Amino acid sequence: MKPKTLLLIDANSLLHRAFHALPPLSTPKGEMVHAVYGFLSIMFKAIKEFQPSYIAAAFDVAAPTKRHEKFAQYKATRVKAPDELYSQFPLAKEALAAFHIPVYEKEGYEADDIIGTLAGKASGMRSEQPIETIIVSGDLDTLQLVDKNTKVYTMRKGLQETALWGQEAIAERFGGLKPAQLLDYKGLRGDPSDNIPGVAGVGEKTALQLIGEFGSLEALYSGLEKKTSGAQAIKPKLKEKLLSEKEQAFLSKELVTIEKEAPVDFHLEDLAWEDYDQEAAAELLLGWDFRSLVQRMPGERREGLKEGRGSQRDMFRESVESKIEKLHEEQVLSNEVYELEKRLTPVLRNMEEKGLKIDKPYFAKLGQEMQKEIEVYAQRIHEMARKNFNVNSTQQLSEVLFGLPPDGLGISLKGLKKTPKGVVSTASPELEKLQEDHPVIREVLSYRELQKLYTTYVKPLPLLADSEGRIHTHFDQLGAATGRVSSSEPNLQNIPNQGDWGKRIRRGFIAKEGYKLVSFDYSQMELRIAAHIAGDKRMQQFFREGADIHRMTASTVFGMAPGEVTDQMRFRAKALNFGVLYGMGVQGFAKSAGIPTQEARDFIENYFVRFPQLHEYMEHMKEFAREHGYVETIMGRRRYIPEIHSIAPQLRSAAERMAINHPIQGSLADIVKMAMVRIEEQLPDPQGKRSMLLQVHDELLFEIADGIMEEIIGPIRRIMEQAGKLDVPVRVDVKKGKNWNDVEKVLA
Repeated sequence: MKPKTLLLIDANSLLHRAFHALPPLSTPKGEMVHAVYGFLSIMFKAIKEFQPSYIAAAFDVAAPTKRHEKFAQYKATRVKAPDELYSQFPLAKEALAAFHIPVYEKEGYEADDIIGTLAGKASGMRSEQPIETIIVSGDLDTLQLVDKNTKVYTMRKGLQETALWGQEAIAERFGGLKPAQLLDYKGLRGDPSDNIPGVAGVGEKTALQLIGEFGSLEALYSGLEKKTSGAQAIKPKLKEKLLSEKEQAFLSKELVTIEKEAPVDFHLEDLAWEDYDQEAAAELLLGWDFRSLVQRMPGERREGLKEGRGSQRDMFRESVESKIEKLHEEQVLSNEVYELEKRLTPVLRNMEEKGLKIDKPYFAKLGQEMQKEIEVYAQRIHEMARKNFNVNSTQQLSEVLFGLPPDGLGISLKGLKKTPKGVVSTASPELEKLQEDHPVIREVLSYRELQKLYTTYVKPLPLLADSEGRIHTHFDQLGAATGRVSSSEPNLQNIPNQGDWGKRIRRGFIAKEGYKLVSFDYSQMELRIAAHIAGDKRMQQFFREGADIHRMTASTVFGMAPGEVTDQMRFRAKALNFGVLYGMGVQGFAKSAGIPTQEARDFIENYFVRFPQLHEYMEHMKEFAREHGYVETIMGRRRYIPEIHSIAPQLRSAAERMAINHPIQGSLADIVKMAMVRIEEQLPDPQGKRSMLLQVHDELLFEIADGIMEEIIGPIRRIMEQAGKLDVPVRVDVKKGKNWNDVEKVLA
């Protein structure tokens, strides 16, 4: 009989792991949810991989355990996790309930103890039916529970890579030890993460050697006391340490031992995982903006979310409507924004149905050219490295770059970060630090960039096109807290527009016969909104005069005539003009402008002296967020920022940047949405001569028939320029062409 699988989820450790592995993510209401997102992501992956018949999750309870009674310092050195993590535990339990996964917890016991008990009881039932147990955990404490029918599934790197630990894998990692011997090993080695002492001065190597030789802590100390030949071979200094800290060693072993007899009421049939209310589960996830997770909801359920209700897209449409209502009730959306979002929904659905046409033969040819270029880069890398290896393998690349000659290139490791396992990181931001150290680094970075463009766009896009060569993305009007519309499946907003290859990719997006692609692009809109909201008179005057804002900023800061401003000065002013909107600090500005830190500090100070209202706006928004817990756009789209009061400096700084940026970026999103709605409502098109295809931040892309081009461009531009009432003039640049890249400016 084929064994059935029991999946036991160590919820506490997974939530902790996800919280620290992922960047902060919050809902429009201000709830922090990134730990829940990571937790569910891991859970879905495990369910897909193991197809369990039974599932249960275990949590700690905030109360002392037997371990605290035996050793008051147990876990005493752990830094208390911030409230932003603990606030997500109830949300995780809510999600587990939605997926009909029972939760076990017991005062006085940790999640590990619950899992050990459930695994043990399931093991005792194997005579009735074969059961394989998979423990999903964020750390390795549960490895001691592994046996021939029990394995542990953990994260190897962040949340991306996973590992399945069986008896052989444990023996390979821990010098031939069996899972149960890990208790003896930790009795000697201790566990600093839980403040378990072990024997002072005994490290991993010594602990593995001693337990490997003697088999157990008991046998080791018996040999020491009886002075057996094996024990006599131990060096006197180590022997003295072991004997003097015998009690501590056995206490440590006891502390790390997972309880297998916790008083939990266990019936295997209660853990049977069959069906769940897919619609309710999807609704819950969408309420947290976890749209991508809805697509990954386990089982075949996601293919037909409810008979008679149509496709997933129908369900999402209904979900968007209910979410708009919910956000309005929660005062995230003002009355004006609420009405705007309702009017926008059908506009986006029409855009999805229309799709964007691509030139499939062009993409096929471009793909072949890219593959050849990728092979050329790989060949050059192999020549420089003096050996063939898999450039995509981070481990092999690390060995080649940092290994000592003749096997490696011996590039210095100074200043580089390491992965959680202590391996030198070969992530692109780290390699960029080494570009001057060896020419192979530039080749590797170029190889990666080209490989990413090929696998992300050139290869998959033709496969996603319909019979007419059109790609249909999904637009989420509530996918970002700022209100900005996002695109997914595929994401057409990230099509690159820089570099030779990026331009060649855009050239593959075309208009159908007799039509042109027309781009309507707001000019420097975020700066204009910032000048309006901050009420900065000097900056407003620059826009009214139609001046080059960056050149005029440089002129003001450096105290010279606009004609004397160099391109380098203008570049620095531009970097800060946009950096200010995102709360950029001295270090960030120094890096983006390529100048020393002190020079960056002087520039910023002088900038704020010249534009005082802008500086006052930034300080005011941070103070407003601290006092009210939220900030708003011009039209009243609210963003709650509870992290503004966080004890964690990183979260608090990020919250301050949100407070500055949301009114600006969110107001831009509102204005673009208003323009989209008004264009569709005020310029009816019964003959289908013009179609809005794509919204990319502050750009709208249309497909317009040649015959109506001149008569329609002016009205669309006027509607866009009048969509937001600002104290500065708004300008929209228009370009048209047969493809998205080769567009030429249309004169006013």
